[in-house]
Amino acid sequence: MSVFEHSEYDGHEHVAFYQDKTTGLKAIIAVHNSNLGSALGGCRMWPYGSDEEALRDVLRLSKGMTYKAAMAGLKQGGGKAVIIGNPRTEKTIEKMLSMGKFIDSLSGQYISAEDSGLTVDDLKVMSRQTKYVSGIHANYHINSEPADGNPAPSTAYGVYVGLKTSVEHVMKSDLKGVKVAIQGLGHVGTRLARHLHKKGVKLFVTDMHPENIEKAVTEFSATAVSPEDIYDLDVDVFAPCAMGAILNAKNIARLKVKVVAGAANNQLAKEECGQLLVDKGILYAPDYVLNAGGIIDIYHQSISSSDKELRDHIEKISDTLLEIYHRAKSQGLSTNIVANQIAEERFG
Repeated sequence: MSVFEHSEYDGHEHVAFYQDKTTGLKAIIAVHNSNLGSALGGCRMWPYGSDEEALRDVLRLSKGMTYKAAMAGLKQGGGKAVIIGNPRTEKTIEKMLSMGKFIDSLSGQYISAEDSGLTVDDLKVMSRQTKYVSGIHANYHINSEPADGNPAPSTAYGVYVGLKTSVEHVMKSDLKGVKVAIQGLGHVGTRLARHLHKKGVKLFVTDMHPENIEKAVTEFSATAVSPEDIYDLDVDVFAPCAMGAILNAKNIARLKVKVVAGAANNQLAKEECGQLLVDKGILYAPDYVLNAGGIIDIYHQSISSSDKELRDHIEKISDTLLEIYHRAKSQGLSTNIVANQIAEERFG
């Protein structure tokens, strides 16, 4: 099947495939849209089950970055890179150097940042081969964590801000005593859990790595849940913080929550799933609005800014969500469709 005929192809400007037989690197870079500026997006390493799965992910993720940048008020386009492989067992310095060469071959069409499976140190290795990486020389940070270039603290803070706003909008209450189910306890999910625990939230958690669950149980008094049961809990909020496309008709039918607000990209398996959530009376916080803290962080590292300006920019996620919620209600549309409309008005 041609890439142009792929169900996730959306007029992408550039899709590049790369294989280095010497290092074993297999990777894809997708540039979706650069109308507002150079395409920026994270590089993800994941043990995809097939090349088709990796292609689908990079096409969806790069499109999401275009919309995310527009909704965050940034003069940036959207792109993404994926490396096929298990980051825990297959990552090598040689592969990171080779990935740097791949990024450099696009001559600045795509600028890479950190994403799932990679670290700032990995980006620094890539930077030996290319200048087109971002987020490795940080000056500003959220929550007094070290300014090491990792955008996860800012992403998590933005998700926390948006989740809090969504709960207040629907439940007319603060977070104390609210029940939240978190799916995925990586760099962002764990930090989100910490924010929520400090506000008196009752947490229910799951992750593909048992040690992450054990840490949340110990540090945040969370209740451990199996991955299969996370959709069936009688809680207030479902926070997807792992892989995308998990909100399909089958899983949505199982949800008993009032709000879906999480860090994962591309949570809706299909756009029409947004209406399924509306039909169940569930408020959906569009993922690329909610998780924009990371790219906002990277943007502020590139300008003369401050910790306060970074925090203030991230907290504008609250205002953007309320604009979406009010417009969706007045137009009788799902929140994901309204968010898309606003973004397209900005980058189209």
